[in-house]
Amino acid sequence: MTDTKSLPALPDRLSINPRSPHHIAEVFEHDIGIRINGKERFDVEEYCISEGWIKVASPKALDRRGQPLLMTIKGQVEAFYK
Repeated sequence: MTDTKSLPALPDRLSINPRSPHHIAEVFEHDIGIRINGKERFDVEEYCISEGWIKVASPKALDRRGQPLLMTIKGQVEAFYK
C-alpha cells in the first residue's frame, strides 16, 4: 500500500509540538509508532533514541501557558512506521 522508498528517514529526536525545533512535518504525514522497553506507547509527545527517553503528557498538571507538563520515561526507544 505505501512504498517504503517514499518514507522519510525517522530522525533521532522528534516532537509533535509544531513550535519545537525538533518538529518535522514531513514525518507526520505517515503513521509512526514508538516502543519503549518493548511496549508500544500511543501517548508520546517527544522522543530521543540516542539518549533513550520519551516524554508523555501529565494527566492533570498544566504549565502557566495551559500546556500539559511532560514527564520523562527512560528506556530503550524504538521508532518505526506502521
